[in-house]
Amino acid sequence: MTYPIIGTGAIASIGADPGEIFDSLCAGRSGLGPLKAFDRTRYNAQQLFEIDDRRDEGVDEPGRATRFLVHAVRQAVRDAGLPDDLSGIPVLVGTGLRELRSLELWWRDGVPFDADGLHFERALAEEFGADDTHTFAGACSASLYALALGWDLLELGEADTVVVAGCDVVTESMFGLADRVQFDPPPDVRPFDDRRRGTILGEGAAAVVLTRDAGERPVRGLLHSVAANCDAHHQTAPDEAGVTAAVRQAQRRAGAEPADIDLVVLHGTGTPLNDRTEAVVTGGVFDGSRPALTGVKSLTGHTSGSAGLLSLITALRALATGLVPPVANLAQPMAEARELNLVTGEPLAAPLRLAQVNSFGFGGVNAVAVVGGAV
Repeated sequence: MTYPIIGTGAIASIGADPGEIFDSLCAGRSGLGPLKAFDRTRYNAQQLFEIDDRRDEGVDEPGRATRFLVHAVRQAVRDAGLPDDLSGIPVLVGTGLRELRSLELWWRDGVPFDADGLHFERALAEEFGADDTHTFAGACSASLYALALGWDLLELGEADTVVVAGCDVVTESMFGLADRVQFDPPPDVRPFDDRRRGTILGEGAAAVVLTRDAGERPVRGLLHSVAANCDAHHQTAPDEAGVTAAVRQAQRRAGAEPADIDLVVLHGTGTPLNDRTEAVVTGGVFDGSRPALTGVKSLTGHTSGSAGLLSLITALRALATGLVPPVANLAQPMAEARELNLVTGEPLAAPLRLAQVNSFGFGGVNAVAVVGGAV
């Protein structure tokens, strides 16, 4: 069974909608810039992939994760031709940190904030009349995990239409943690490159609308499968066996062989162990076939809870245009990736039918989706 995707919406440091984001990816435009909201004297790292929406540089604002989520959901709903009234339609939100930045500002600076604002239900109810909302805090693979649950609702006949979203902004506590782990801050994000030195955090939100029957509405793509598992191998380190199992399960549920996959949007964090594991798994699964491989984090940063859906929307755009954005900052492929068909330099023009999207999170929560172009 496949389910039509009838609406998409997104915002990131490189664009305020899916079209702008995809154009930036193809053009190699990066969202990396100097820190705007945090006290730079406290940290070694001085750069971040921030969405530039604050009124005053150096003065942070509460509610930004909610603001970006509402922005992406509104785009997706309107793209789907739905009214802004989402009463009766499940809205599933994957996130890593929810509104933790607002909580930080309340605790440190006394900025007004209450516990109901930590999740997104109140804002979604006020903006869209949504009365069936769920927030899943699950780190880097959270939005594809939410997508898997959305698939289940359609498959079980519990809903005819589902909105699935993901969002995160960078919190100072998470930025500080990354700063202490990466003693020598990376100058940029270099996925699958010998010189990769780690990831840099980013901000973003993304949303899609799934339905059982599109009717006469335009279709942005078809969701063929979503697979999710938790290998519980390690708090942070990926497990080759767990990642492989998720990839093969997604392909099997889609009724696809590795040779049927034309494009893979990789998780590609630019960290030593994650990239090595993903490259080894990809080489093993696709042994004998050479799908085009790309990733977005070198230009968007690691957008945590929104990362999976942001990659999925990129895949849908690639399927629709026949263009694969290159992996930026990749000049010297690491040994495990040298035989892989990584797109570098200029966008690749190619006939594309099926795309695989990888998203792997802390604790071994692996999620993989397979999508096809609109028929």
